[in-house]
Amino acid sequence: MVKHIVMFKFKEEAEGRSKQENVQMTKDMLLALQGVVPTLKASKVSINDEKADDTNYDLVLEADFDSFEALSEYIVHPEHKKIGVFMRPLRESRACVDYEY
Repeated sequence: MVKHIVMFKFKEEAEGRSKQENVQMTKDMLLALQGVVPTLKASKVSINDEKADDTNYDLVLEADFDSFEALSEYIVHPEHKKIGVFMRPLRESRACVDYEY
């Protein structure tokens, strides 16, 4: 199995919406990939708590795949790519870790 963990830091405002609105929209879109992208076995999306340090990343995706090949198929899936296009103007930074377990 492969774990794909991605963290995003969002701009305070982008595309006419607040950070909180953009974070929630992104979470909903990422969760909607479950059952749409065949190689995505499981996923969890979490939002940084408002009581936590505001220098933290804002959103984290944890996703499970059978293999790195399956992860690669997810990365190029059209529905996943749509989210990338949506997020590009919203985010300040991204960090990722992929590992086998």
